[in-house]
Amino acid sequence: MRFNYRSFFKSHHPQTLASLKSIFNSFFFLLSKVNPMDGNPPPDDPPPFDPLEPSNPVSYPLKTLEELESRSYFNSFHFPFNKASVKLPPYAANELPKRPRLLVCHDMAGGYLDDKWIQGGNNPDAYAIWHWYLIDVFVYFSHSLVTLPPPCWTNTAHKHGVKVLGTFIMEWDEGKLLANKLLSSQKSAQMYAEQLSELAAALGFDGWLVNMEVSLDVEQISNLKEFVSHLTQSMHSLVPGSLVIWYDSVTIDGNLSWQDQLNAKNKPFFDISDGIFVNYTWRENYPKHSAEVAGDRKFDVYMGIDVFGRNTYGGGQWTTNLALDVIKMDNVSAAIFAPGWVYETKQLPDFQTAQNRWWELVERSWGISQNYPQTLPFYSNFDQGHGYQVSVDGKQISQTPWNNISSQSFQPFLEFSGKSTGGHLKVVVDIKEPSYNGGGNLTFNGTLDDDFQFSARLFEGKLQLADSPLNFTYSVKSNGNSLLGLSLEFTSAVREQRSVLLASGDSLLTMGHFVRHFDNVIMPHRVTKAETEPSWVIQESSIAMEGYMLTKIHAVCYKLRPEVHKKVGQGKTLPFSPSEYHAVLGHLAINSCTLNSDFPPSTSWLVDGNFTKWSSSASHGSKKLNVKLVWKLKDGKTHLFPKYYIYVTKQPVLSIAETNGSLPLVQEFLGVAEVEAFYVSDLLVPSGTSSVKFIIQVCSLDGAFQKLEESPSLDLNIQGS
Repeated sequence: MRFNYRSFFKSHHPQTLASLKSIFNSFFFLLSKVNPMDGNPPPDDPPPFDPLEPSNPVSYPLKTLEELESRSYFNSFHFPFNKASVKLPPYAANELPKRPRLLVCHDMAGGYLDDKWIQGGNNPDAYAIWHWYLIDVFVYFSHSLVTLPPPCWTNTAHKHGVKVLGTFIMEWDEGKLLANKLLSSQKSAQMYAEQLSELAAALGFDGWLVNMEVSLDVEQISNLKEFVSHLTQSMHSLVPGSLVIWYDSVTIDGNLSWQDQLNAKNKPFFDISDGIFVNYTWRENYPKHSAEVAGDRKFDVYMGIDVFGRNTYGGGQWTTNLALDVIKMDNVSAAIFAPGWVYETKQLPDFQTAQNRWWELVERSWGISQNYPQTLPFYSNFDQGHGYQVSVDGKQISQTPWNNISSQSFQPFLEFSGKSTGGHLKVVVDIKEPSYNGGGNLTFNGTLDDDFQFSARLFEGKLQLADSPLNFTYSVKSNGNSLLGLSLEFTSAVREQRSVLLASGDSLLTMGHFVRHFDNVIMPHRVTKAETEPSWVIQESSIAMEGYMLTKIHAVCYKLRPEVHKKVGQGKTLPFSPSEYHAVLGHLAINSCTLNSDFPPSTSWLVDGNFTKWSSSASHGSKKLNVKLVWKLKDGKTHLFPKYYIYVTKQPVLSIAETNGSLPLVQEFLGVAEVEAFYVSDLLVPSGTSSVKFIIQVCSLDGAFQKLEESPSLDLNIQGS
C-alpha cells in the first residue's frame, strides 16, 4: 500500500513540506530558464529574467503583491504576446449549463514548462490535453502568488467552449505575510481584487481559483469576504460569464482546516463566489451532504479528485472513475486535480495511448460536456499542438520537431476502440506521418474484410442548418482499395433522424452497398488544387437540410469489390480473408455557401519591425538578427484571422545571385503567431546576404491559407551590406 507522504506532511509537518517545496520550486525555476528554441546549452550563469527586455516571448506568474499593485506587468515586453486571441464562442460565453460539470485543474509539474514558450518550443512529446469535449472549466495552476494561464491553454480551451481560470494562492509562512497585506483594510482587499480582474480581462481568460491556504485571525475574515465578493463582482462586470471559484481551505473562523465538503464553515465564501472546489479527501457521503447544503446551487459544488491518489476517494490514477461515479450519482460537479499524472509518471505503453485510455474512463463515468460543431465555419486538421513536421495543403514546410498548444484544432471525439463488422482497425491521431495541414492526421490502420465497414466517431455537434446549403470539404490519402467516407446524422425539431453518407470509390458499387444503410448516399466530387500534393484527394459535397441539426459525424472505412466471394469449385464460395487497410483523413471543413475566405491583398497591411538588433555570429562573416515583427490592416479593422505563418527568405548580394542564376529563394518557416506580432530571435544571416524578407501568411477560420506571393511582407536590408 502506498503511503501518502504529501497528505501526511501537509497535515502534520507543514514546515518540512514548505522546505521541500522551496527546493523543488528552485529546481523547476532553473529548468524553466532554458529556451527550447535555442539549440545551444544554457550558460553557467544565465542573466536574470528582465520582463522589460526583448526576448523570446514567455508566460510567467506574478510572485509579489507589489507586482500586482504596480501594474508593472502591462509594461512588460511579453504582455502583448500573452493575450489570448481566441474568444469563447457565443454559446459558451455566458453562464455554465445547469447540470453536473467537470472542472480540470492542470497542476503539471509546477507549471510554465514547455507551455510557457508562447511561439512554441521544439519538444514533440510536450504535455497537452486534447479531450476538451469532456471539460467545462480548465484551471491553470502553479504555486506562485498569481498564476496567469499561458495563452496557448486559453486559446485551445476557448476554441472548444471551455472556460479558463488563473490561480490566486497564498500558502505557508510567506502566504501568511502576504495575506496580512492583502487584508490590511477593506480598501486594500478591493484594490487587489480589481487588479486581478483587470489582468484576466486584459489577457482574455475567464476568472480565478482563489486558494487561501493560510490561517488567519478571525478579525481578518471580514476583509477576506470583501476580497472574494469584490473580485466576483468586478470579474462579472469586466468579463460577463466569468467565474470566481473558492478552494476549500481557510474556514470562516480563520482556521486552515480542509472540510472536504460544503458546510457552515466554508459556505459563507461559497455564497459570495461562483462555486467551491472541495478538497479531495472527502468520504462517500460528502457529495450528497454538500448538495443538500448548496440547495439550488448544487452544480456549483466541485468535489475534488486527486489523480495522484493522495488520500482521494477511489484512489485516483486508473480508478479515478470510482469517485466520478459517486459524484455523478449525487448530482454535483467534479474537479479533477493533476491529470498530468499520466504524463509525469510515464504510464505505459506511451503517453498518447495512456492519455486516451485514462480519459476514456472519465467519459464512461461522466459523459460528454461539449458539442461541436455548433457554429460555422468549422475546421479541424486533427492537430494536437505537437509533432514532427508542419504542412500546408499537403506540402511539408518544416521537418523540425515542435510543440505549441495554440495550434490545436478541434479535437475528434475518438473512442478507445471503434465499431467494425469485420476485421480490426486502429484509429489514432498521427503526428509523425506527413499531414495535409498543420502537424496531425487521423490515421486508420489494420485489416478490414472486403465488403464490410468500420465506423469511428469524429464529432458530436449541435449545428442548426439554415436555408443555405452546407459545404463539406475533406482530404484523404489511402492505399490500394482502402476507401474512406463520412457518415452524417441529422435530427429535426420533432426528433426525426436522417442519415447521409459522403462516400468515395465506384459510384455504382457504393450505392448498391450502402443504399440500405443510409437515407441518402452522396458521391462527392474531387477538387483539384494546383498547390496540393497529388497523393492527397480533396473531396467536396454540398447538402441542404433546412430545419435539421447536424448531430453526429463519423468516419466510415470500407472496401468494395465487384465479387465479394471467391469460388473454390463445385459452386461453393468462401469469404475473402481480411486484407490490409490504410487511410488518412487530413482535414475536415464545414462551411456555408454564403461564407468565403477572401484575404485582404498584401497592400492592405502595414508591416513593421521593432527592437531590431544585429550582432556578430561565431560563423565567419555571418550575423544574427533579433526583431519584433508587427502588422495590422491599414483600415484599422479587426479581422478574425486565427493565426499567421511566418517565413523568411534571404536575398544574396547581386554577384552571388548572378552566379547562382535563377535558383529560387528558399522560404524558411519560422513559426506561427496567434497575435499580430512575432519575435524573431537569433536568426542566422549568412555572409553574402543583402537583405531578408519576412512573409506573414494569413490563415482564415475555415483553414484556408493566403498564397505566399500575395501575403504581406517586410524587407530588411542587412546592416553594413
